[in-house]
Amino acid sequence: MQTIDFSYLPVRTGDLILDLGCGEGRHVFAAACHLDVNVFGVDLNKADLLSAKRKEKEVMIRDGSAAEFIVGDALCLPFEDDCFDAVICSEVLEHVRDYQSVLKEIGRVLRSGGFFCASVPRRWPEKICWALSREYHEVPGGHVHIFRTGQLRKEIENLGMRYYRRHWAHALHVPFWWLKCIFWKSQNTNLLVSLYHRMLVWDLMRQPLITRLLESLLNPFMGKSVVLYFRKDASI
Repeated sequence: MQTIDFSYLPVRTGDLILDLGCGEGRHVFAAACHLDVNVFGVDLNKADLLSAKRKEKEVMIRDGSAAEFIVGDALCLPFEDDCFDAVICSEVLEHVRDYQSVLKEIGRVLRSGGFFCASVPRRWPEKICWALSREYHEVPGGHVHIFRTGQLRKEIENLGMRYYRRHWAHALHVPFWWLKCIFWKSQNTNLLVSLYHRMLVWDLMRQPLITRLLESLLNPFMGKSVVLYFRKDASI
């Protein structure tokens, strides 16, 4: 499941990309399999990184591309200044209390003229999740922020980034998370949650035209994620 649309990130052959908070590597593999780039995936969760390394043996990484996974802290990245051509930070900032420091670190390692893409949960579907279930956002590693898109955009622009595009993603996932929140304590055995999850897996694997069209129509209204794209000012 991809949140980032790489067609909006004009990377070039040989560029160095950082996926910060990469999890099990979904965007790392998307980049390395379809673009001629080198990608570093960084995450604090060692179990997720081990899973990503196992998956690496099963994916078709392009000749000339490379993927590497590193345990690292978003508040203190193990990289030199101005070393990445693009940085991705997808569904991460909502988990970090001091997300402003994470944004500063991203600005530090991104070269002048480089590209940055951030995605976070959209405000109104997220507020409903919080209202339906306290456990949803109080579990260890859960969400600690609900962002206003305009405010987050301004904070990133204040770091010398120029905003140039926005879109939404995963509208079909919104009802699934509402169901999980409603039936939080029984979500693993609840029939409605199970059936909806089965539909999402079917959609992901088969990508039928009907659900692709439906999600594209619904995304502007109820996309679960908002995705913002920036370019670092070359004068910074």
